[in-house]
Order: sequence, then structure tokens, then C-alpha cells
Amino acid sequence: MQRRNAYLTRARISETRFRDFLRCFALDLTATQAAELTGVHRNTANALYRRIRVRLAEACEAESPLSGEVELDESYFGPRRVPGRHGRGAGKKIIVFGLLKRHGKVYTQVVPNVRRKTLQDIIQGRVELTSTLYTDTYISYHGLVDVGYAKHYRVQHDKNEFARGSSHINGIESFWSFAKRRLQKFNGVAPHLFSLHLKECEWRFNHRDQDLYRELLKLLRAIPL
Repeated sequence: MQRRNAYLTRARISETRFRDFLRCFALDLTATQAAELTGVHRNTANALYRRIRVRLAEACEAESPLSGEVELDESYFGPRRVPGRHGRGAGKKIIVFGLLKRHGKVYTQVVPNVRRKTLQDIIQGRVELTSTLYTDTYISYHGLVDVGYAKHYRVQHDKNEFARGSSHINGIESFWSFAKRRLQKFNGVAPHLFSLHLKECEWRFNHRDQDLYRELLKLLRAIPL
């Protein structure tokens, strides 16, 4: 009789093999590499990677609101340059908004645009009013103190200012660099899967000082796939 897999419901994979497979995911190997190393069928490996990313996205969404010193910024993922298209989110780029608690966790969300209402609805839903906010001077960040935030400092990137004492958004910009470097190995991510890959980057960053394999075991033991 096949041993029950505590991490995978209706499993056709033994718990031992699945643990080996999960270790490959923790090491940031591709699904193809994980399949080759563990003997799991490639289609099964791709399906499991997607299910794991869904669980990671759910865990990220369940995190508590950010507080303290919080950096805010938007970023754009996709083709480096599209001829004839200029400006924020030009061409086929995917727009992402991010919040980062200094020396803490990041939260990201794919957004349809960078209008004030779009970004400030996320801010007010994810950042406590007692927080000190740091942004660039983009117009969508205007009025945050008026809606109740304690303090709001801005760095003037348009004037080649990248830091003024504690006023900077270097932390969230470092996360964007990390995410873009990591996603390059996939040689392009399908738009309908991008948000899951982004959330995986978020989860990996937020647990950067922890044993990712152990964290995955804990998460999937509590809520099996």
C-alpha cells in the first residue's frame, strides 16, 4: 500500500519523492530540472510548480498590513523597448506596484494603470495609517498625508536625486532588480502566469533569511496541495 503524502492530496507521488521535488523548488531549479532529478513526469512537474506558486501567492496575500517606514514604487516588466511607444508602461509591459517595509517584507500587485485611485486604494488597504511613507514625486502619490498617513517624504528622481538622508526608495528598487534578474532565466513568462511568478519572487524575498525548504514544508503541511 502506498504511503500517504501529507503535503499533496490525492497524490500519486510518494512523500519521499515529493520532498525531493520540493527541495528542487526551494533551490530555484526549473520544473524541467526538477523532473529530471526526481523522476517526476515533466507535465506533472509543471502542474505541481504552478500549484505551489498558487499556494505561495495565497500566503503572500494573507500577510498582515505593513507598518513603520514603508517605501512605495511602481515598476514595469516586459520588453526592454517597443518602437514608437514611450512613457510609463509603454508597449506590452506589465505594470506592477510594490510596497516594502524597511528591513522587512515586500508586497506586490499587478495593476492595470498607475492612476492615483488605483495606487492609493492599494496603499490604504495594505499600509497602516501610522506609517511613514517614502516615494518618488510621481503625481499619483500626492495627497497621502491628507488621507491620514503620518508622514510622507519624496525623493526627486526627475532631478537626479536618489537619496536625501533617510528619504529614498532604494529598498523597493532593490527588490525590482532581484525580481527582474530572477525572471530572466525563464526567457519570458506568459502574461496569464506572470502574477504567480511575481508572487514567488515576493515570497522568496520575504523569506530570504530562512530555510526555504523548511518554510515550504511548513506551509504545505498546514494546507496541502
